[in-house]
Amino acid sequence: MQSKTRVCVTIFVAALTALWPWTATGQEGRQKKVFMITDMEGVDGIFDSELQCVPYKSPRYAESQKLLTDEVNAAVEGLLAGGATDVVVWDGHDSSRNLSVLDIHPKALLLVGEPVSPTLELDRSYSAVIFVGQHAMAGADKAILSHSYSSEGIQNIWVNGKLVSEIGARTMLSGFFDIPVIMLAGDTAACAELRALVSGAECAEVKSGVSRTAGFMLPHAAALALIREKTERAMKRLAEIKPYKLSGPVEVKVELTPHGTENFVPREGVEQVNDRTWAFRGKDIVDAWLKYSSF
Repeated sequence: MQSKTRVCVTIFVAALTALWPWTATGQEGRQKKVFMITDMEGVDGIFDSELQCVPYKSPRYAESQKLLTDEVNAAVEGLLAGGATDVVVWDGHDSSRNLSVLDIHPKALLLVGEPVSPTLELDRSYSAVIFVGQHAMAGADKAILSHSYSSEGIQNIWVNGKLVSEIGARTMLSGFFDIPVIMLAGDTAACAELRALVSGAECAEVKSGVSRTAGFMLPHAAALALIREKTERAMKRLAEIKPYKLSGPVEVKVELTPHGTENFVPREGVEQVNDRTWAFRGKDIVDAWLKYSSF
């Protein structure tokens, strides 16, 4: 009788153990997939576009590739330490020509090549978005290499009257899919830009600008340690950080530079606000943004 009881108890415990990932409360047993948006101008040590950021043309571009790759890999390590189960890294600088599968963290999946859809291949399977190497918007105070998508073609972008650039627009896009942006690595101005949208987001301030082309830089090893620390902390605080949500119809208004207007051909149904500004409207951020990005 006792042996039968022990057998039954053993079977029950084994069954409970097998089912534990599905019966546990909280985040245990659940996929935590993170999408990493990368750029180069916000990377520690970078302050000059022509010298450092043009693929295979800038004299110090190879160094910039290594600086970016190291920051990406430090962020992957922090995410995994914080509980991420999957990390997708999008090579988001200058036509996706900067990161290599030879050097990327072995537990990350690399998204490269063109075209990448305006939604960046995001969907509701992701738990979080982070930025690495991200710069601030055009005109931001003491922001190193600040611009909004294209320094040559775009002057300003507004979404529902709010001035945004990559950080803002992609935070809003992530919110459309109910995904919070939880962390950014970049300069002080870029961190301030994200925190104005997501107050609880973690930031790794790897440099601080004194002008658009100069700033104080952390030693490389210190920057990597800070990025690992902040990404791990962001993952552990995932439940506290909420998506940035837009409600109702959305207007994306784009002011082009004089150079940008040269190749811009207006289409029917798009309102021209002035000589260099057009308004694109849709039922949500994705609808409005697709109308703009299809031009």
